[in-house]
Amino acid sequence: MDSITIALLGLVGMFLLMVAGMPIGFAMLLAGAVGNALILSSGAATHLLATNLWDQFSSYGLSVVPLFVLMGQFAYRAGVTGRLYAAAYTWMGRLPGGLACTTVMASAGFSAICGSNSATTATMGTIAMPEMRRRNYDPALSAGAVAVGGTLGVVIPPSVVLIVIAVQTEQSLLRLFLASLVPGLLMTALFIATILFMCMRKPALGPAGPATSWREKIGALGGVVETLLLFMLVIGGLYAGFFTPTEAGAAGAAGALLIGLVRRQLNWANIVLSVGETLRISAMVVLMIAGAVLFGRFLTVSRLPFELAEWAAALPVSPTLILLVVVAIYLVGGALMDALGFLVVTTPIFFPLALTLGYDPVWFTVLLTIVTTLGAITPPVGVNVFIVHGIAPEIPVHRIFWGAGYFAAAYVLCILGMWVFPGLVLWLPGLLL
Repeated sequence: MDSITIALLGLVGMFLLMVAGMPIGFAMLLAGAVGNALILSSGAATHLLATNLWDQFSSYGLSVVPLFVLMGQFAYRAGVTGRLYAAAYTWMGRLPGGLACTTVMASAGFSAICGSNSATTATMGTIAMPEMRRRNYDPALSAGAVAVGGTLGVVIPPSVVLIVIAVQTEQSLLRLFLASLVPGLLMTALFIATILFMCMRKPALGPAGPATSWREKIGALGGVVETLLLFMLVIGGLYAGFFTPTEAGAAGAAGALLIGLVRRQLNWANIVLSVGETLRISAMVVLMIAGAVLFGRFLTVSRLPFELAEWAAALPVSPTLILLVVVAIYLVGGALMDALGFLVVTTPIFFPLALTLGYDPVWFTVLLTIVTTLGAITPPVGVNVFIVHGIAPEIPVHRIFWGAGYFAAAYVLCILGMWVFPGLVLWLPGLLL
């Protein structure tokens, strides 16, 4: 059996293991180890498995993952999210659908100190759903706004997904963070525009709140200061060269801890909860990275990615058409798996293809990250949708999917904008680096 056939069987076997319920990291480790044994030898496969696990679990660079996760955990339990939401509502509550707009805006702010779509969805849903229910907002719109707002956690830095891909593809983390900032803000603006358009046409979907004075608006900005300071500490420190990515994560976690202690909202029990949740999430992410690296080496040994790249480059079609096919694959894959898992699994296959076709690696990474996050709000899996359903079980799942579907046009516009105007992604890194 030739190596390409073994690689294809390895891919099928890995996906079958995932469908059967095996965690993604273990599925990739098993498929990679068996594949290496078939192509190389059992001894070489065992050596690769042992060294790969040791290299990943002892990697200093991966310590950035738990530190950024810990920052988000401390910030949440320190009440930063609640104060951010209150400030956003003071400014936007008077607009049609103002609470839904507030939810999206606060989700973008929390994403800047969280880095996870599921954590952003769960946190903002806990705060926003009761408020929108109390003000008679349409359940589908309310749930949809929370679900799509949560997807910003994957795009706006510091995104855990971008951290993992930066490690996997050996790209500059700072460059990816800067590249994703403008698309993340564009998505936020398009989501808010969607809410305004719908609620102006049909005010009953989201009644406007009471007007607030400029004095109240200015006073409410204090709720944004903590988030802004943490974001500037992390991203500003990275850009200025004061911190490495790992040091930036440590500084952000220390800053969030200090805020909680000064405000006396982080007691010992909350600190233990934050650390425990950080360990759980970080273990999952690091195991996934270890599995992805081993599986990627199996694919490299099989030469499948290079054969695929050479085959695609020789096709009598334009690179744009090939990229459209890749985007379609990521749309479907994102709907079937968690964004992080699908990106980690497929990056070793499609990243070399993108380089062969001449696409900028940073642009390609950010584009496919956004395309894949769309799957978090689309059936059949729709991770964010089920998180919202868990918070508001009285809203049927199909209505939450329907509400999230209101924002499909915003996603399409953002993706088209990035495709037609690559500068939306590449301008900021080119300007600052």
